[in-house]
Amino acid sequence: MTNTKRARDIQVRSTHLEVDDIISKLRALRVASLESRKRHDRPPKLPSRKILANVAEGLSAALFPNRLGSSELADEGIDHYVGHILNVTLRDLMVQIQHELHYNSSLETLSCEDQKKSIVITQAFAKRLPEIRVLLDSDIIAAYEGDPAARNVDEVLVCYPGIMAITHYRLAHELHNLGVPLIARMISEIAHSVTGIEIHPGAQIGGSFFIDHGTGVVIGETTIIGQNVRLYQAVTLGAKRFPVDENGALVKGNLRHPIVEDDVVIYAGATILGRITIGRGSTIGGNVWLTHSVPPGSNISQAPTPHKKSM
Repeated sequence: MTNTKRARDIQVRSTHLEVDDIISKLRALRVASLESRKRHDRPPKLPSRKILANVAEGLSAALFPNRLGSSELADEGIDHYVGHILNVTLRDLMVQIQHELHYNSSLETLSCEDQKKSIVITQAFAKRLPEIRVLLDSDIIAAYEGDPAARNVDEVLVCYPGIMAITHYRLAHELHNLGVPLIARMISEIAHSVTGIEIHPGAQIGGSFFIDHGTGVVIGETTIIGQNVRLYQAVTLGAKRFPVDENGALVKGNLRHPIVEDDVVIYAGATILGRITIGRGSTIGGNVWLTHSVPPGSNISQAPTPHKKSM
C-alpha cells in the first residue's frame, strides 16, 4: 500500500460524521407514521422482496429443472432435486405468507389461525404447480411459433423476457387468488424490474400467451385476456379514468381494464383503455389509441393523415 493510499484510509477512518440529529429526526418521523396508521411501536414484518425473488427462482427451477435448475443434474436425480427445491422453497414461501397475514391482522403476534391458514395456502398453491407448468408450456410454444427468430423452445425459455414475466405472473396470480395479494404483487414486480413488463397478478390471462420483445408492456389489474393472444412492446391495457367517491378518494376494485378475446394480436405502442372488449380474431395496429369496443375480426389502424394540397 502506498503512503498516499494509507494516509487516505486513515483520514476516512478518523472522520466522524455528525448523524445523531438525523437519527433522532428519522425516529420521530417513523413514530408519527406509525401513529397515523394506528400501528404499534413495533409493526409486524412485511414479506421480504429478496426472499421472494429466491422463491420465484426456486419455483422456476422446480418447474423446469433441466433448463432453469442445476446444470449438473443427471436423469436419475431430477425428482430428488425437484423435491428438495420444492421443500425448501415452499417452506420459505409459507413464512412470507405468515408475514403478510400477520401484517394484515394488526395483532401483536401471529395468531394460531393465521399460522394454520399459511399452511393451507401454501399447500393449495403447491397443488397448482402442475397446472401452471401446463400453461407455461403453452406460452413457450406460442412464443416459439410466433417468432421467426426463435431457433428452439429452449432458447425461448431461457432468453425471452416475456417468458420470465409470464412465469412470475402465473405464480403470482395463483397466490393472488389464494388471498395473499401483497406477496403476489411483489413477485410480479420482481419480474417487472428485470424485464420492463408490468403484469398485475389480478389480471386473468389464458394459455398460449406471447409477449414479443416486451419492454414497456402494461397489463392492468382487471384485464381479461383470452387464449392465443399476442402483444408487442409498449402495449398498454389500462384504465380510461379513475372515479372517486364522495370524499374524493379513488374507488378501488372496479372493472376498469379491457377484455381481449381469443386470437387477438396487438402491435407495438397500442394503448387500449377502459372496460372495452376487443373481439375475437381482431388485429390492433401499432400506436393505436382505442377507447371503444370493436367486434370480432376487426382490423384497427391509425387514422390516415390527410395530404396537404400542393400550392
